[in-house]
Amino acid sequence: MRELEALIAPHGSALVAFSGGVDSSLALAVAARALPKEKVLAVTSNNETYLPSELSLARDVAAFLGVDHRVVETRELDNPDYAKNPTNRCYFCKSTLYSDLGEMAREHGYGCVVDGANADDEGDYRPGRKAARELGVVSPLSLAGVGKEEVRELARHLGLPSWDKPALACLSSRFPYGQEITPEKLAQVARAEEFLRSCGFRQVRVRHHGDIARLEVGPDELERAFAEREQISAELRAAGFLYVTLDLAGYKPGSLNAGLGRKPGRKQLPVIP
Repeated sequence: MRELEALIAPHGSALVAFSGGVDSSLALAVAARALPKEKVLAVTSNNETYLPSELSLARDVAAFLGVDHRVVETRELDNPDYAKNPTNRCYFCKSTLYSDLGEMAREHGYGCVVDGANADDEGDYRPGRKAARELGVVSPLSLAGVGKEEVRELARHLGLPSWDKPALACLSSRFPYGQEITPEKLAQVARAEEFLRSCGFRQVRVRHHGDIARLEVGPDELERAFAEREQISAELRAAGFLYVTLDLAGYKPGSLNAGLGRKPGRKQLPVIP
């Protein structure tokens, strides 16, 4: 923890990009330990890609740590470069977000903008990391070489309410690259995933393939999902999907990145996920 705190303390104050997930919760906790709490501000971006239930947890974590928390409304879909869902979609999102947070930090006198990127993120396909580096965002977990497993261990040690929270990327990650993202499609996914979580499913992704919803759940939840297929299918159809499928491989982080390695012009057999 001391190494992490030493990466933030010299800045004197910090504005933390805070989603409420375990990574950003730990980053916020580090800032609250390294600095006087009145010198730390947690900022959550609320938009169509953010599940409503996540905001409640973010507020709980900020209150637990005793730091000020501000929610800002953002409109990622107003940017056509983002809405078209190119392979570098996350770059446009993070570039806008970190620019706005940087301006807020300067306006209110915060010494730096902090995010919760961890060391394992650097080896994954994450275009948003380029935006963070360009805009001088401080990523203490990544800089200290702290990976996903250690993040959870530290969060549990600190008693953070989100320490065992399943990973949850923004809802735009549910769409294959090149498929336009709209508020209506995001609402479909949000409704479907909120329903499944209300049923007790822990690790959930509803991938949006047009009329098809491809459901990913944790491998240990596959049997239950199949047993409850009629109820799940009925609810997801009510959300607007025509067909509902269950991915037999189970949840896999970034599963839609699998198509990135395909070479243009190479003949491919049609794949039904």
